[in-house]
Amino acid sequence: MNIVVLSHRVPYPPNKGEKIRTFNQVKFLASLGHDIHLLSPCENDEELRHFASLKKLSICRSVSAFPLSAKPLRLLTGLITGQSLSVANFHTKQLQTALDSFISSHEVDAIICSASSMAEYIFQSDILKSEVKKPLLIMDFMDVDSDKWAQYKRSSHFPMSWIYNREHELVSQFERSVATRFDICYLIAQAEVDLFKENVIDTNNIHVLGNGLDTKVFFPPKVKKINHAPILLFTGVMDYKPNVDAVVWFVDKCWQSFTAKYPEARFIIAGMNPCNDVLALKMMQGIEVTGFVDDILPYYHSADIFIAPFRLARGVQNKVLQAFSCALPVVSTPMGAEGINCTPGKDVLIASDASDFVEKITFLSENKNLAADIGKRALCLIEEQYSWEGQLSPIVDLLTSSVGN
Repeated sequence: MNIVVLSHRVPYPPNKGEKIRTFNQVKFLASLGHDIHLLSPCENDEELRHFASLKKLSICRSVSAFPLSAKPLRLLTGLITGQSLSVANFHTKQLQTALDSFISSHEVDAIICSASSMAEYIFQSDILKSEVKKPLLIMDFMDVDSDKWAQYKRSSHFPMSWIYNREHELVSQFERSVATRFDICYLIAQAEVDLFKENVIDTNNIHVLGNGLDTKVFFPPKVKKINHAPILLFTGVMDYKPNVDAVVWFVDKCWQSFTAKYPEARFIIAGMNPCNDVLALKMMQGIEVTGFVDDILPYYHSADIFIAPFRLARGVQNKVLQAFSCALPVVSTPMGAEGINCTPGKDVLIASDASDFVEKITFLSENKNLAADIGKRALCLIEEQYSWEGQLSPIVDLLTSSVGN
């Protein structure tokens, strides 16, 4: 099949949640013999190099980049026109023209959009409006973005609360339009599907398409190093609001209580683009902020405990799956483990508040054999339930059933 993938960001390198998800979808569909044509907006010259790297992998039949205008201009355009800033931020007329040209000159069987913002290219396509035989339209919402903006609004003050509320309302309207006009829509977990149906629109074309984990990329160390003091780890893009909120909350509410018992403990925050609030945490004893790292795996291998103190955002946290795959015990808030088919007390420890969080990481630090057992059970969970092949079976079944229809 000829499949067009409209990706809101180039899915390479696969070093953050949305990129990991789209990259593995593309890679797996290509391995099944489908011809993948990827079109994506391009933010800057660094991203342009990522397009070139993706081309060299020869996974896609074609990879096309389309430069965006300056971000302030895009956002201002969205404000003036009454458009969602999420949609305006990823829209370029060059990509729209290229998509219409490609559809008019090729027989396209399916179009997959990564994130709701890319649906604007479908809605604005004159070619798709006139096509007699329309391609199958597939939306990968990933998460319920409108709910994310609602959470941001509740945790912010004016004027940002006004901006987040505006975005919540407009994205929610846009999500409803997508759900009614696309053939099928996917979300990352059943909790997201339930939330979408409750707060956005209840339709029969909303289904789960989960995340997988490549155990050839994330795996336990052959020999686990014994640290003289506990090492805690958090990974992620460190200018992303839910990640920033998580580590700042943990340091503010938990870290001093933990280091009172373990004064030589270390907390490593590993990930690109640390904002000022995250960089300021380096002033605290035992806290390291790495910034971008070429290889995240050694950090998982050297840590004793992975923490996921999330209070914002939803969906499946890839970083938690990665820790599981490295047999690293995880302590998480309920939100951090949401959407993962794990059992509290068996393959993950769940903490409901700051004192509970300190209690759980202290327990693991004092009971290393039990901590290792939790990590091993988490690894078994990944091996049994989280292969990409298994997680992507719904979209493969959909494409197979659409042949000849």
